[in-house]
Amino acid sequence: MKGIRGLNNFSRRLYAAQAAHKLDAAAAVLPAQEVQVTKLPSGLVIASLENYSPASKIGVFMKAGCRYETPDNHGVTHLLRLAANLTTKGASAFKICRGVEAVGGSLSVTSSRENMVYTVECLRDHIDTVMEYLINVTTAPEFRPWEVADLTPRVKMDKALAHQKPQIGVLESLHAAAYKNALSNPLYCPDYMVGHISSDQMHSFVQNNFTSGRMALIGLGVDHSVLTQVGEQFLNIRSGIGAAGKKAQYHGGELRTPNRDSLVHSVVVSEGAPVGTPEATTNRVLQYVLGAGPQIKRGSNTTSKLSQGIAKATTHPFSASAFNVSYSDSGLFGLYTISQASCTGDLIKAALSQVKAVAQGALTAADLTRAKTQVKAEYLMSLESSEGIFEDMGSQALAGGTYNSPEAVAQNIDSVTSDAVINAAKKFVAGKKTMVSRGQMTTTPFVDEL
Repeated sequence: MKGIRGLNNFSRRLYAAQAAHKLDAAAAVLPAQEVQVTKLPSGLVIASLENYSPASKIGVFMKAGCRYETPDNHGVTHLLRLAANLTTKGASAFKICRGVEAVGGSLSVTSSRENMVYTVECLRDHIDTVMEYLINVTTAPEFRPWEVADLTPRVKMDKALAHQKPQIGVLESLHAAAYKNALSNPLYCPDYMVGHISSDQMHSFVQNNFTSGRMALIGLGVDHSVLTQVGEQFLNIRSGIGAAGKKAQYHGGELRTPNRDSLVHSVVVSEGAPVGTPEATTNRVLQYVLGAGPQIKRGSNTTSKLSQGIAKATTHPFSASAFNVSYSDSGLFGLYTISQASCTGDLIKAALSQVKAVAQGALTAADLTRAKTQVKAEYLMSLESSEGIFEDMGSQALAGGTYNSPEAVAQNIDSVTSDAVINAAKKFVAGKKTMVSRGQMTTTPFVDEL
């Protein structure tokens, strides 16, 4: 019987493979589509790519991250992430959950320091159904007080899980130390605000930030005309650009968090470049010149300048990579190291010496070519997944209202010169530093000792 069942499963797999082959053959005769972008008079940007996939992904990207919070509502975006499936004016929480699951779809919400993204996924035949719930969640939330109060245990659980990951704590502390406002706001609700964010505060944040001028409607595997019609009819409820956010002010500083962990996490950065600028592309290339982490699963990244330089200073196990992040009006560039407490000081100084060497001209043509190739490969391979291209379309449409093709992005990377990379390294060396450390501070230097 077991053998017969195995043969039955084998025949079904063969049938599925044959059916998939037929679908691939049918798709092969369809013309390849490019990303289409439309900007409505209300400011809403609509971008889509018809890739003939049987599954569709649709999302609303909004400039409504935690940087737009004010001191009296810190943590509101954390609650908004958790409140995505709560009752709206058009559907109850039960109806949203049941309706999305009934068609095999999904509804998710993610957020960063600058943006929030509401995403639905489903089979192409059920776009109308899930789109209705997406519109309800983004334009007509109710935030009933008793439902908001029920989110408190989930907020505490989120924070507890985040505290178990030292990288999250280090990056949160890094932004708090580096900036005076805006980008210093935490991704997670502060302890003193847990249970104290009201439904009125959530409504106020939505009214000020969920506006058409701060939105981009993104579709993958959907017709552009259909998506445009949806945007014109349903996402123009709140027009305008909403409340203006404060410009991020970088000031540098230091934050040390001693504990009993066996490993010390340290980050040393200076101010980087805003996203979309030539300097941001140059910093990305410099990041790979120094070493952006292992390129092979469980690899040690022994070919990077950081690894080679640090290996001469210590025989202990370590991890070192260049750190680079860009925002709309600022950025951070520097080094992230993980080591045992006994060798942290030597490791950090050895890593910084590698950046200084590049700033003094220690950059060969081979180093630059390798870094450019790695940057282009990392970017192009990210576009091979639906999640990657969806995120790329959304971030570009929201930031500039346009979409730059992969070919254009690759050309920008190729245009980076060795002089530009050397100047970027000089800017880091001369810039005002921010340092965050977490672990046993036995040998960890202070920022003014570097």
